[in-house]
Amino acid sequence: MRLSVVIPAFNEEKLLPATLHAVGAALPAFHQAGWETEVVVCDNNSTDSTAALAAAAGARVVSEPVNMISRARNTGAAAASGDWLLFLDADSTPSRELFAATAAAMGSGRVLAGGTILRPDGGGPAVHFITGVWNLVSRIRRWMAGSYIFVRADVFREIGGFSSRHFAGEELDLAKRLHPIARQRGLKIRILTTPLLTSSRKAKLYSPRELGRFLLRALFRPEATMTNREACSPWYDGRR
Repeated sequence: MRLSVVIPAFNEEKLLPATLHAVGAALPAFHQAGWETEVVVCDNNSTDSTAALAAAAGARVVSEPVNMISRARNTGAAAASGDWLLFLDADSTPSRELFAATAAAMGSGRVLAGGTILRPDGGGPAVHFITGVWNLVSRIRRWMAGSYIFVRADVFREIGGFSSRHFAGEELDLAKRLHPIARQRGLKIRILTTPLLTSSRKAKLYSPRELGRFLLRALFRPEATMTNREACSPWYDGRR
């Protein structure tokens, strides 16, 4: 079996090296289970040294000129050769324990796709509260956080990958389309309980008012918000 770790990256020279280092330290968990692996970084039209840093770290680098997270993920997946795809955000650092749990889920023969709970690398009580609420909802609804998604490559391609309409929330749309396939085939969407350490930088870069405005829009008008680039400014306005 072969695993492709796919990392979309837009102007991530500050955090990508740590992510790639963590991936390299964690991948032996797959190797010990008999897997072959590769790391694909999709440079999403960066203006900094993201691509050069990824190549220097040994990743395969591909480019997506349209600045859109779902397109970057799909472009990375199109270049990947693995039987399974693992989508990882460029500001998140997986542990060897998480990769071992993921390898076990993938190799069980009972799982179609999955994700894991999150642990922010900082932030105040509000960040940890919101993350805790998300972790609970994720486990109950079996929704994968976009920062960590694993899925069988053949099924991912069968359903057309991530939605090219969504500027954010494309992981929820993907889960919505994967759930009926899992039921039809007698397989599971599994949310692991080994946490992924992920950046809380948005809480530092954006005011509570800015984030609150986005969350309210997403709550009451989810589709209209997630398919509107301007409404999804925390992902696209370039703050890093």
